[in-house]
Parts: sequence; structure tokens; C-alpha cells
Amino acid sequence: MVELDLTITQQAAVFEQDIKKSRFILNIARVANEEEAQTFINDIKKQERKANHNVWAYVLGKKDEVQRYSDDGEPAGTAGVPMLEVLKNNQVHNVVAVVTRYFGGVKLGAGGLIRAYAGTVADGIAEVGLVELVKQQEVQLTVDYSQFETIKYWLEQHEYQILAVDYATEVVLTVGVEADAITAFTQAIENQLAGKVTIVVGAERMVERPYSRNISAKTTSLK
Repeated sequence: MVELDLTITQQAAVFEQDIKKSRFILNIARVANEEEAQTFINDIKKQERKANHNVWAYVLGKKDEVQRYSDDGEPAGTAGVPMLEVLKNNQVHNVVAVVTRYFGGVKLGAGGLIRAYAGTVADGIAEVGLVELVKQQEVQLTVDYSQFETIKYWLEQHEYQILAVDYATEVVLTVGVEADAITAFTQAIENQLAGKVTIVVGAERMVERPYSRNISAKTTSLK
């Protein structure tokens, strides 16, 4: 599996569905550390204090170095673990998910609970959407006015994002380039302009790029 740095499109989102008369509410949010995750969980517990269960799970780090979950009174292994597996299996990082359940009178059984909790997280993520976090560097290209349209067209054709254009004695274009592609980019620019360009590699930044994928609710409990 290709390693991806994915997270949800919004800082926080809510998704709700009914399954066999029980009401399942997903609250999901981006978090940077365990303190933020626990604060979010506690806030949802206060907000939904009349619920039967507030099950939660979170993953932190690009490689999920921190993984935590709680079944909050549901049978062991039927709630928190499936939620955690959905986050991990879909490579969604640095998020906390809380699924609140209001019991509707129909027992779901172990398999039903696993499908309900995993499915609520998966369906919620699918509705909210994902972005890929990509590390870029800002690269400044200084060129003569006579070369500006040529390099601008080349950048657009190769789908490089022009962040800014400064019209001074010469034209300075600031371009966002993925960090691992800097060498290839600078060589291509020099070839395109026959070396008549000044290139300065600047600061790093993280960019969010829309990412489309089918969200799987499959867990190891439901192979």
C-alpha cells in the first residue's frame, strides 16, 4: 500500500444515520495531539450526555504512532476497535472520531454493532471527503519579460501552481513545487529557458489537495 498523508476536508464535521431504530451520530475532527483529541471527546460526551454510548477512536502521526479507542460500555471489540480500523485502513491520519449511540430498542448483536460503528465512520468520512497533505517548497523564478509568457505557459501546461507574480525590473514568479521534485523541476526550468533564469528555493509549506477514494468499512472482525 502506498503511504498517503490523508485527513478530512474540514476541521470538524457531523454525520448521522439510523440503523434498526438506533441513532448513530459521528462527530469527527482534525487534531494535532492527544490533548486536543481528549478535549474533543469530553466535549462530545457533555453535549451527548443522555446518549447510551459515546464510543471513540483516534490516530495521531503520519504512521499512526498513537492509536487509542474506547468501547464506552459496548461489548468489547464491537465498537472502538472497528472505528479505529476504519481510520487506519483508509489511511486517515490525525483525526478523532466519536460515534454517539441512542439505543432504539432493537439489539444488533456483535456483528451488527461492528458493522454499525465501522459503517458510520466510513460513511461519514465518505460524505465529508478527504484531502492529501503534500509538502511543497516555494520556488522563485526570475526571468526577463521576454520569457515570461513562455515560462508561464509551460508552468500551466505542467500543472504547477503559480503562487505570485512580481513585476519589477524583471519578472519574479513564485511557484509551489513538491519537495521531492525540486531537482527535476529546476533542471526542467533551466532547460526550458536555456539557463536564462535565476532560481531560488524558499520556504516549505503544507498544501491540501483534494483526494478521491472509496472508503472501506471492512475490519478484521468482518473478513
